Amino acid sequence: MRRLIINADDFGFTSGVNRAIVEAHRQGVVTSSTLMAKGQAFEEAVQLARTVPGLSIGCHVVLIDGEPVLDAPRIPSLVVAASRPAFRDGLKAFAMRAIGGRMREADITAEAGAQIRKIQSEGITVSHFDTHKHTHLFPKILRPLMRAAAECGVRAVRNPFGPRLPLRSTQLLAQPKFWTRYAELHVLNRFATKFRAAVEREGFATPDGSLGIEVTGALDQTLFQAIARNIPQGTWEFVCHPGYNDKDLQAAQTRLRESREVELRALTLPAARDLLVQEGVELISYQDLS
Repeated sequence: MRRLIINADDFGFTSGVNRAIVEAHRQGVVTSSTLMAKGQAFEEAVQLARTVPGLSIGCHVVLIDGEPVLDAPRIPSLVVAASRPAFRDGLKAFAMRAIGGRMREADITAEAGAQIRKIQSEGITVSHFDTHKHTHLFPKILRPLMRAAAECGVRAVRNPFGPRLPLRSTQLLAQPKFWTRYAELHVLNRFATKFRAAVEREGFATPDGSLGIEVTGALDQTLFQAIARNIPQGTWEFVCHPGYNDKDLQAAQTRLRESREVELRALTLPAARDLLVQEGVELISYQDLS
């Protein structure tokens, strides 16, 4: 049995991202999405979510590269105190502080809980959570995040760790940047056992792992097909970032611009759904998982 959740990250980031995610659900293969509580197009995303009841909505918890929901004095270890508070770290600095345990678990729990509750306050059932740039792969970040989610009644989480070989070795070797990315992720896989143990201990639902992370920013029809033909047995999540490269996205802090439109085309081609059917892969959402 092979089941697949296709989750579009960054709902609420910009209006163009919102529109693309809804299109990728209505016309394509996206079954779930995760919403950014402080995204500049959050309110629009909430309205759009009400028009697509079949789209499972989770919380895309942001702890880096953005602004918090809570005021800086309430979460001092996470933010730079300023007139407009912002999260303290980029990914490399965050990783070092996460591994070193230099962020207060209470701060993480408080901020994550505030983000989830903001979405729930709009009448949206939050089916699961993941994190911006997969920061919950670090054990000392995952623990307080699960605490916050459980307090909000959310009991499912993305498993950010992939299969041993997400693409055939020839496909990796043909694209040096994929091999480099795969090697980086493989190093982080040392946290996978702790992730699984923590999730089982706390009674959370999670897929067997994630696909597509190693090709973020490069996903096209060819790569989608390559990954779809290589899905292992079990339940997996395919991570994607569809969007329109409009003026709001061009002004935003992200490296994913033109690539979002390429992803949208790959996810909405009839061939994408046809291939999954041919491969015997059942599309589900996080609502089905939890």
